[in-house]
Parts: sequence; C-alpha cells; structure tokens
Amino acid sequence: MKRFLLLVMLFIFWNNQAQVSIKKSTENNDLKLSSLPYYNYGKGLGLTSPDSLFQFNIRFRMQNRVSYYDTEGEKPTYDGQIRRLRLRFDGYVGNPKFLYAIQLSFAPGDVGELQEGQNINIIRDAVVFYRPNKHWNFSFGQTKLPGNRQRINSSGALQLTDRSINNAKFTIDRDFGIQIHNLNEFEEKFSYNFKGAISTGEGRNITDKADDGVALTGKVELFPLGAFKNNGSFFEGDLSREARPKLMLSGAFQQNNNSQRTQGQLGATLFEKRTTQAVFLDAMVKYNGWSLMSSYMSRSASDNALTFNPADATDFNYVYVGNGFDYQASYLFESDYEVIGRYSLQHVGPEIHQFTPHVKQYSLGLTKYIWEHTFKLQTEVTYESSNYFGNQSVNDWYLRFQVEIGI
Repeated sequence: MKRFLLLVMLFIFWNNQAQVSIKKSTENNDLKLSSLPYYNYGKGLGLTSPDSLFQFNIRFRMQNRVSYYDTEGEKPTYDGQIRRLRLRFDGYVGNPKFLYAIQLSFAPGDVGELQEGQNINIIRDAVVFYRPNKHWNFSFGQTKLPGNRQRINSSGALQLTDRSINNAKFTIDRDFGIQIHNLNEFEEKFSYNFKGAISTGEGRNITDKADDGVALTGKVELFPLGAFKNNGSFFEGDLSREARPKLMLSGAFQQNNNSQRTQGQLGATLFEKRTTQAVFLDAMVKYNGWSLMSSYMSRSASDNALTFNPADATDFNYVYVGNGFDYQASYLFESDYEVIGRYSLQHVGPEIHQFTPHVKQYSLGLTKYIWEHTFKLQTEVTYESSNYFGNQSVNDWYLRFQVEIGI
C-alpha cells in the first residue's frame, strides 16, 4: 500500500509540475503514410530545400517507466527502465509522391540482447512509398504489416502502458516486402480501405536462413458512419471528442508459408518449418469522449504445432497457437484526465497447453494528457491470472507509472 501511495503522489506531482501552456495547432500538416501510421501531432522538426525537391523531418519519443511487481510465490520486485527510445525520419525526395520513412530504436527492450550470429535490431522501419494520389499508396521495404488495430497503432498512441497480452502473442508485426493500400475515407459518409502485402514472413532485420515461403496478408477496414476525425482510428481514446458516433470494423488474414519462427514474424527459431494462419477482427467506437474497443486474434498451424530437434528428441519448441479476446473502454474528461479499463482473455491451443498457460488479465489505468499522446503521464495497475495444465493457477499483479514525451 505504501508503494501504491508513493506512485500516486508521484503522478500528482508530475501533473502539477507539467501544467504548462502548449499551443495546439488545428492544422493537420502531418504526412499520412498509411503503411506507417504512427500518431503524431504535427510534423516534428523539418527542413525543406529551397527548390522544394527534398523534405526531411525528424521526430523522437521516449517512454520512461517505473514498475512494481508482485508475483505469487516470489519476492516482490521493482524496476525502472527506458521502455522505448525512438528516432523517426520521413519526408520526400524529388516529388511529394515519392516518400520515405525510417524509424530506429535504441532502448534495450527494443533492441534485445546481442546473440552470436544474429543481427542487431536497431532498424524498425526503412520503407519507400509511391503515393500517386490520396486513394493509392504503394510501399517497398520493412515496416508494419496491415494486421490487428493495436499493433498498427503506435506504442506512443496507447492508453495503457503497453499493448495487450494477445497482441504480444498473436500479432504479425513488421516484415520486409511490398504493400498496396487503397484508401477511401470521408468524414461524413460510408468509408472503406483495402490493404494487402506480400512479404518474406521472417520478420525484421533477417538476412540469413532464406526459404521458399512468403507471407500473404490482406485487410479490410469499414467506417459505416464516416471516418474518424484527425485519423482517429490510429490512436486510442477519443481525444478528438467526436461530435457524432463513429465506428470502425476491420478484418485481416495472413498465411505465412514455411514460417521458421514460433510466432510467425516473431519468436524463437523452430526446428521445422510450419505454415501458419492468423485472423484479426477489430471494432472501435468513439463518441463525445467515450471510446470502446474490442478485438479477436488467433493463430493456427497447418501441421503439428510442436517441432523437435532431430539430434535430440527431448529438445523441442512450438508454434504459439490459440486465440484471444480484448475488451477496452475509456472516458476522457474535459480536464484531459482519462480513465481506462481493459480485460483480456487468452486461450492457447490444446497441443501446447501443457507447456504454456491460459491467461486472464485485468487492467485499470489513469492518464493525464498534457499535449495529446505526445506528452502524457500514465499510471496503471494490472492483475493477471495464469491457468496451467492440471488446473494449477498463478496470480500476479503490477503497478506502473510512465512518462511519454516526444515530437
């Protein structure tokens, strides 16, 4: 309880110290790159050549956090860390129809531990675009695939301090390949987008272990009541305070042929290749400060999810198969405080349940927006219940305070 009161006092102190006057521009001058839709307020710091043949923008953001963990059967612990530290560069060369976007990551959690024979994971995005008009967008390079909504949202545009447990296990994340997007968004009438990708299926920064498989991804987004204001489907919470109800429905499917990793584009290397299928369904409603979101994610394998080391039959790993549901609701007060609740249910496939648990997670958060999602203070308490094979349960919880800042 003392630690909880300490974090609450820290949150209040930060809020009082951060009541600064920041002028908010009403002009949406951001480059809308549909394959790389990170939520940003404005364009960061930019340079344009005198002849307007070159544009360069630079942006940064960081997330600093402190967490207290109480895991059943273990001594409580805490940590403080730089969860994310990102640099992003974007602009165009020669003509505004030819764009580029680069994003680099430097925090330990982003880069990961160095392993012999493995590439360092600094590069998150390196992609070029051809945008002939507002309805079409073609891209080539490494960036996010058109998968589930929460993954496409920037981690800086989340209401809670991290994405859900289902996103962590079932998302398709980044990959190298070609994407084609057809965009048809109108604020006052029915809108729709079609998005497709052909990619390697091996994830980011892969240069070895080439195979003969590719990943095929397709997505449909529907806006029955018109598109959200300010690209509102790309950030959580109703920060634009929609004057009329807005709804997004989306569905995505991916088949990753001859995948070599436990989670498709993510995870450890499998002993045998597996072809996997992933399904994503999302819904989002926003109106007058209220935001409701739900999602379904699943992964299946066309063959046995288990793979064994041919040199040692006792050594094995597996495709993470199963499904999960997320439900999230929030309300943004006029004072720019927001209350958020999320419930996640994850059910793993029966063939791997003896090795990994079913999980339920409950989160409650309080966020103070100082400059929309680019400068905010977040507190969160999360309770998690894991049900292992044989009905053994383990209950954990954590308390977290986080500061997000960027341009």
